[in-house]
Parts: sequence; C-alpha cells; structure tokens
Amino acid sequence: MKISQMRITADRDVCIGAGMCVMTAEEVFDQGDDGIVVVIEVEVPPEHADAAARAVAACPSGALRRVDA
Repeated sequence: MKISQMRITADRDVCIGAGMCVMTAEEVFDQGDDGIVVVIEVEVPPEHADAAARAVAACPSGALRRVDA
C-alpha cells in the first residue's frame, strides 16, 4: 500500500502576512522579509503533516493549499 505524500502550495499574491502558518507549523512555513508566506517544506515530512494541515485550515486568506500526491 502506498502512503500518500502531503504537498503544500502557497499563493503569495493572496497571502496577507498574518503568520498563522508559521505559528502553527514553523517546520514547514516561514515568512519573507515582506511578511509573505514561504513554504520551506513543499513535500511535508510525515511527522509535520498534522501541523501543516492545521496551518492550511487556519490560513485567514486561503493562500495555502494541501495537495496529496
């Protein structure tokens, strides 16, 4: 049985720089100098998958997307 790998994408044009993603999953997300999201783990390690999923759900602008491969 193949285990699906979670991938995260971010639309930097939609991001409002709230930082909820970084506070929820700092291993997966960061913010650039402009405050806009930077995905540092596009292919999310299994040990960070729950936190990454919570961060996607908490994003106030909807800039984050979860893509299961």
